[in-house]
Amino acid sequence: MTISLPPPRPRIHIDVSLAIVNIVLLLIFFFLVTGQTQPIELGKVELSQTSELPLDKLPKPLLLVSTEGDWLLDGQPISPDLLGVALDALPQPVTLNILMNRDAPAEMLVDVLNRPELAGRDLRVVTLRFRDGGT
Repeated sequence: MTISLPPPRPRIHIDVSLAIVNIVLLLIFFFLVTGQTQPIELGKVELSQTSELPLDKLPKPLLLVSTEGDWLLDGQPISPDLLGVALDALPQPVTLNILMNRDAPAEMLVDVLNRPELAGRDLRVVTLRFRDGGT
């Protein structure tokens, strides 16, 4: 006696290629639409600038490094070699705020940050916001 089993049902294969094509087309359309911007004319870009430096409103202690290489700690001239001694004299812990001109070369900021007097200290780079009207 032989028992015959019913033939196996054909497996249903889900075709995902149409969904993948739709997703790819949607992504292409998205990047085409969002990528079309107006080119910026260099003459219209205005960088911020500081016309007056209100030292009393800035955080303390503030190390102001000029592009000429002059250092001011809270408005007083200081030698870079004496910075560590001056910071040790302040109430601890000290977070030193560093302010540099925006036109200063990046190497100058890197050189200041790599000074051995500043190793292990909390540092913060301070920026100034320019507002029309002088305030």
